[in-house]
Amino acid sequence: MGRAWDPKTACALALVLVFLCGCTVGALVMDLGVHNRSRQTAAFETSAGKREYFERLQKELDLTPVQSEQIESILNDFWQYYVSVLSESKTRVEQILNPAQRAKFERLLQEQQTK
Repeated sequence: MGRAWDPKTACALALVLVFLCGCTVGALVMDLGVHNRSRQTAAFETSAGKREYFERLQKELDLTPVQSEQIESILNDFWQYYVSVLSESKTRVEQILNPAQRAKFERLLQEQQTK
């Protein structure tokens, strides 16, 4: 016959097994892309993304027409600023890279846009 398990050891082993099962399920969920379902919308820096975000605000906040107009104006200003900062930052980074690094940087940016 086998020897009896110490209750503290059995409890610790059970906790470790539960933790490992949770990690496994979490990894599977992440791998299946379930965490990205909300990310299937257009990126904010695109016109479509800006429009989707504004429409979501209108719907979820139940904005009046006056509020919608004011918020759309604010979002347009922010969007122009955001696009300008992205463009300027990209230019500044490219200025310090050599041609091979610039090509890799462009590839990385393309990969990021497809995610």
